[in-house]
Parts: sequence; structure tokens; C-alpha cells
Amino acid sequence: MNRRSSLISLITAGALLTSLAAVTPALGAGETARPARTAHAPGPEERDAHWVAAWTSMPQLTEPSNMPPAPFTQEDSVLTDTTLRQTVHVSAGGDHIRLRFSNAFGGAALPLTKVSVALPLDGRAGTGAIREGTTRRVTFGGASSVTVPAGAQAVSDPLDFRLAPGSNLTATVYLATGQASTALTSHPGSRTTSYLRAGDHVQDPDLPGATTTDHWYLLSGVEAWSRSTTSATAVLGDSLTDGRGSTTNGNDRWPDVLQERLAAGAGPVRTSVVNQAAGGNRLLDDGLGPNGLARLDRDVLAQSGVDRLIVFEGVNDFGTAAATPAAQKRTADDVIAAYDQIITRAHALGIRVYGATLTPFGGNTGYDDPDGFREGARQSVNTWIRTSGRFDEVIDFDRAARDPQSPRALRPSLDVGDHLHLNPAGYRALAGAVPERLFRQSPLPAGFGYN
Repeated sequence: MNRRSSLISLITAGALLTSLAAVTPALGAGETARPARTAHAPGPEERDAHWVAAWTSMPQLTEPSNMPPAPFTQEDSVLTDTTLRQTVHVSAGGDHIRLRFSNAFGGAALPLTKVSVALPLDGRAGTGAIREGTTRRVTFGGASSVTVPAGAQAVSDPLDFRLAPGSNLTATVYLATGQASTALTSHPGSRTTSYLRAGDHVQDPDLPGATTTDHWYLLSGVEAWSRSTTSATAVLGDSLTDGRGSTTNGNDRWPDVLQERLAAGAGPVRTSVVNQAAGGNRLLDDGLGPNGLARLDRDVLAQSGVDRLIVFEGVNDFGTAAATPAAQKRTADDVIAAYDQIITRAHALGIRVYGATLTPFGGNTGYDDPDGFREGARQSVNTWIRTSGRFDEVIDFDRAARDPQSPRALRPSLDVGDHLHLNPAGYRALAGAVPERLFRQSPLPAGFGYN
């Protein structure tokens, strides 16, 4: 190419860029223009980026006692002509996000009429008010509405929306016709207040007079477009990870505290800790939600950007099995086999798996037995976690939470009062027991994934 041709090409390119810069997309009611891209956040055209799970909740079938309060649950339908506003606490951030809505347990198709996101007023969790000027419309294939088939999920279009790591996000949904079934997908143990109001109030800055409930419905994930050096760490667990005993709207479950600790650390730790736990969940049998083995693909392996998994589950398997030597021996053997299967399946996808020892329940009315058969099973499983070498690393939650004077019980200062669950100080102790080095970037060892 000669010099004259090069000059003409440069002039033409400059004119084209100028004309493109003058074009901005039309904004819907209540929307704001996307702020300038920050240096840390990749643009959609960059190859060195991917979607990373920034927040998750384990979908499950809503129990009758956890259904939306009247009048939002009818005899054969739910959330008809209803606006639902919820806040979630994200681990990863960026300039581009998308949402996941689950109808995994719905008894009928789920028609979402309108969806929006915004920043909550003052950045608070569990508030029905949003910060003025931050509302953005969420679309699905370019449309404002989507119908999610029974058993399926819907992922929204990417949305230009600046979201800081460790911040709260508000998602608002309007369902004009509701769901024609009372089999509803939710996450009851939200420890976060949600808001319900009749009519379409998606764009409203606040929802005065709304009905409140401490459950999440329909929303199962938020993803952020992040650098390829950022990944996600999923946590497979039960109520001890779901946060029973933590502070409502306080986001002080142990995965939340761990994320804060990693973000504040001096090292180059770039992981998003996402909570895939539910109260009452078990590894081996269905109960409150599908068993851990059954939900591994959905809740861990299919989540965007996951390269690490923490397994902290098994207490409910012991607690619901008969307190006999034979039943507890069988349960311990089956829990160990379940761990082995989880490791094998995760390793096949290049996911490191960290095993957390099971915390004590001595003195708990339902789980502790006078002869100590359940305690013996817990101890045998913890010994396997510590010594088998199957997990890539061991996190010793038992050591962090147990009473040194009575090792089969929780430390009194960490016990919420039922001798099974922890208070916020207890969850901070668990988070503090997780070594930061587990999240530093390093190549997988030779032969990783063989078994």
C-alpha cells in the first residue's frame, strides 16, 4: 500500500469512528446511560474475558410455609399481577452483567412480563427503595418479556451496568398473569428481605405499602463479564453455609465473610465465592432440595467460570439416619463415596475440590445421640477428609468451631444456641479458617483429572 492510500484509509477510519461515537442507543423509561468503561472491566469485544458467576442461590421447590404471603398465592396460581423486588449481594463485578431465572420446580410455564435491575438506595441489602437514575431494563433475546418452560431456566441478554464487587444489586420482576401453578421455584433461606406489591411497579423508586418476606423467588444467578484471570469458587453445603444464625440483611454468612477477606487481602486473589447451599440439604437423599450428588451438575459444574469447589456437607445425612452403629457406619461410608464421586466429576472439568471437615453438633436435641454413634460417624468422615489425600486441600472447620474443652460440641461463644448452627462470630471463625493461598492462580498439576 502506498503512502497516499494509507492516508486515505486513516481519514476514512477516523470519520467512521466519529460517526459511531455520535450514535447512542435509545433508553427506556427510567433508564440511564451506561457510564464510561472502567480500566479494570473488559469490554464485550475483548477476547481475554468470560462470564463468571457473581451471585447464586440454590433453586428448590417452595414449601407451603414459604410461599408468597396472601394475597400473592391463590388456590391454583401464584404472583398474579405482582411486582417482586429483591436484593442480592454479588462477589464479582464489572461493567456488564446478566441474570438467570429458574423455573426448575415450577408446575407450569413461568411468564416474566418485565424485569429491571438497579442499585439499591444507599447500597443497602433488603431495601425496597432504589437509587434514582440507576434503573435499567433487562431483556431476553431483545424482548422485554420471556416465558420460562417448566423445569428450565432463562438467561438474560448481557446488560451494560456497572456493578462493584461486594455490592448489592436490586432486581425487580413484574408478572402480569402470574404462574398457573403453586409449584414455585425459590430459595427460602435468603436471610434477605424481598418486597411484593400488586400491579406493575417495576420502574417505581420505592414500594410503599409492599408486603415483605424473607425469601428469594425465581432469581437464581447473576453473572459478571470479567477478565479470564477471574474465576468462581462454588460452595456446596447445607444450612451452615446458607447462613442459619446469620444476620438478616447482614450478608455475614461465612462465604460472604470469606469473599470480603479475600478482597481485602494483599495478594492477587481473583475469585468470586458463590453460595450453593440450602437448609436441610443432604448429600445422599433428597430433602429440602435435591441431594448434593443430584444437584452437582446444575449448581456447580454448569455455573459460569467455576474452577474451585468447597464441599461442606454431610451433617444432615448423619442427623437423619438412625442412631445405630450399623446405620451410622453405612451413612459414613456412603458420604465418603459421595465425596469421591464429587471429586471425580469436578476434576474431569478441571475444577479443584477442597474438603471442609464437619463441625460438631454435641448437645443438639435432634442430632446428638446419647451413645455417640452419630459423633463417631462424623469423626470417621473427618478423619477421611484429613488423611485420604483425595481432596486437593483440606479446610478444617471442625478445628475452628469446636470447643477445646469438649471437642464434640461447638465453642459456646460461636454457638447460636441450638448447638448445631453458628452465630455471626462463628461464621467469621469459619471464614478465617480458609487459607488464602487456595485461591491464588496456579497451573493444574500433571495428571489432574485422571480420577
